[in-house]
Amino acid sequence: MTTPPYPSYPEDLERPGLVRTGRSTFVRPIRPEDADRLVAFVGTLSRATLAYRSLGPVVRARDDVIRRGAHVDYLNELALVALAGDEIAGLVRYVRDPEEPEHAEVTFTIRDDHQSEGFGRLLLEHIAAAARARGIRVLEADVLADNARMINVFLGSGYRIEAGPPGQIIHFEIAVDPQAQAVARAERREQTAVRRSLKPLLEPRSVAVIGANRDPLTIGHEIVANLLRGGFAGSVFPVNPRAGQIAGARAYASVRDVPEPPDLALVAVRAEAVPGVVRECAEVGVKAVVVVSTGFGETGADGRAGELELARFARASGMRLVGPNCMGVVNTTPAARLAATFSPALPTPGRVAMSSQSGPLGLAVLDFARRLRLGFSGFVSVGHAVDVSTDELLQWWEEDPGTSVILLHVETFGDPRRFARVARRIAPRKPIVAVHPGHADSAVSSLFAQSGVIRTRSLQELFDVALLLAHQPPPPGNRVAVITNAGGPAALTVGACAASGLCVPALGERTRQTLRPVLASHADVSNPIDLTPTATAAHYRQALDAALADDGIDAAVVLFMPPLADKPDEVASAILDAAAARPDKPVLASFLGGAGVADLLHRGDLVVPTYTFPEAAATSLGHAAAYQAWRSTPAGVVPDLAGVDAERARSLIASCAPGPVPAAVAAELLASYGIAVRGGEPGPGPDAFLTVRADPVFGPVVAFGLTGDYADLMADVAHRVTPLSDRDAREMVRSLRAAPLLDGRTGGPGVDLAALEETVLRISAMVEDHPEIEALELRPVRLLPPGDGVAVAHATIQLADNTTAGGSP
Repeated sequence: MTTPPYPSYPEDLERPGLVRTGRSTFVRPIRPEDADRLVAFVGTLSRATLAYRSLGPVVRARDDVIRRGAHVDYLNELALVALAGDEIAGLVRYVRDPEEPEHAEVTFTIRDDHQSEGFGRLLLEHIAAAARARGIRVLEADVLADNARMINVFLGSGYRIEAGPPGQIIHFEIAVDPQAQAVARAERREQTAVRRSLKPLLEPRSVAVIGANRDPLTIGHEIVANLLRGGFAGSVFPVNPRAGQIAGARAYASVRDVPEPPDLALVAVRAEAVPGVVRECAEVGVKAVVVVSTGFGETGADGRAGELELARFARASGMRLVGPNCMGVVNTTPAARLAATFSPALPTPGRVAMSSQSGPLGLAVLDFARRLRLGFSGFVSVGHAVDVSTDELLQWWEEDPGTSVILLHVETFGDPRRFARVARRIAPRKPIVAVHPGHADSAVSSLFAQSGVIRTRSLQELFDVALLLAHQPPPPGNRVAVITNAGGPAALTVGACAASGLCVPALGERTRQTLRPVLASHADVSNPIDLTPTATAAHYRQALDAALADDGIDAAVVLFMPPLADKPDEVASAILDAAAARPDKPVLASFLGGAGVADLLHRGDLVVPTYTFPEAAATSLGHAAAYQAWRSTPAGVVPDLAGVDAERARSLIASCAPGPVPAAVAAELLASYGIAVRGGEPGPGPDAFLTVRADPVFGPVVAFGLTGDYADLMADVAHRVTPLSDRDAREMVRSLRAAPLLDGRTGGPGVDLAALEETVLRISAMVEDHPEIEALELRPVRLLPPGDGVAVAHATIQLADNTTAGGSP
């Protein structure tokens, strides 16, 4: 295998990291200018550590030899360093075997004062991903038999390990192909580390506000005032060199003068002063920093570079950083009572948590939530999210017993694959509702759909759905009863239900028999149940009781027109009583024109969400029903596929230059994954196409559709982000609006859907195994009758320049 020269410095390998203890660090490739830092690192190592590293008697290398270790080609030799402040805490290096270029020798060195913290395992994950992207399949390591820490790192990694015979030196061979066990263990390690690292941010014992101000209505003053008003039980330290007291709390001239190292510091100073303040925070031992200040990425390229450097410094110093350009963090749980924000509207305690990427938007969100009476367990404005990210906050709220619904305002994704992995794990237990700007971004929609995230079209819709899921269970199905005292709003509700994937079926005969004797003779006991304008609270209670008892009904929407009826408080009480009697089925209400009536639908922990207009209730219920259907479907798996020869495929790719692959080689490459390229007559239905494009944010995106007008005019194309599970492939194929043409619903024999889904899975596996594949197109794909498979008539494959192919540690 030939290996072309690698770029001078692969920036894609610069990654923040968290070790097992929750300490943050920054992992990056070594640079030539690290030579003196490398000498200092080796100089700190004990004789025992040097002996483990050199596999024998300690021989200290000369400084000029050590300095040469900072010069690597980033392809055949690569070294990654984990930083603690400006110093190296750990180093991992591989050197490719020139005789077996898919093998490399790997060595680890961890500074003595950082051993047992988890640096070795973190660096193994990073170097394995980097090696895999550079065509290395096996990392080999020799370890002294009494080096228990390093042996445990290898054995506990989850990678496939082959160890040589026991002796003074043990030889390990580590297969760096992703293994399910390795991924699972990495996720558990990451989850533990993330939660520990965020504890000083979300449950601090003390808070400093740097840039605190004596003048009310300034950001620095309001943060201090909110911390005190919110009942924070820890110490609050305003920092201002020209004030003795702020909002009743003693002020300090500098963070260095604070009597104890604060867990959390909020920074509200001019942008040019922020780096110096953050450096001071690192020097005194602050564990988390929230930069409220503006003047960074929103100002252009220089501001963006400045905030990224700020994040790198914070990570290397062991701190977590939120922002910049954010409005702070809120945690209403009894363990925290933290209102570290300048928002004039503080949320009431509740079971909803939210992450927002817009600082100004957060102000409106908190005010709107108060008016909705929607309580929050936590709120984090991540701003430009240069460090603490949405997926990390998801992992915090995943284990928070006070959070049952998670809301996201997401503008950009730091690591979409990690977001998808985390969201997929959480969504079956806690609904995640997100709003993302833009409507035609198929990759985002696909990412959310695969992860079980409920995507809404607006902030209003986001909160409408949250209001339902925070107070009522998702419906077991999509069958809705509509109860009303006015026919017009009921007709609107039925139409909105149909548009939201819900149905309004006829009530069962037993339910109708129950209702006829107790309702007015002119009341309609079909569905909608029209109680007429003369309906009383008792009529509402009887109708709702009967509808919820009907086995053919999964939820109820109750409409009430106050101008047509008296005593809305009695009607609200009747609705609450009926909802309490059937807690397994959600009840929603729309009290049209009844200002203040919604407040009556709260009784302790029991809340029936009410909406100004019934269409919003139907839309929210449709989202909840679709979420429940997703949650009730067995989770998919990425299957092991028979007939795959990844070694053959790797060899074929290595023999090709970047760019289009010759047709014969493309056919061989597909054959190595069990896909035959052959001619053939069209099947009983239309032809199809399968494509893969490497999205710069989401990675490989698979598209499937039917050729001709279906895709060209109707834009009837399904997208999914790799890797695809069997569930993803099944849903993808069946999600087309033209799907009835494939499964026989139009009267024909249908096509071999099982073979089509398997082809989708094989394509997904191929591009996951070989990131060099930049684009792929199978067109046309002949869809044959059930049992006859599919026939790929033509295929094109394009390879990226493998000198820039990277991996995500």
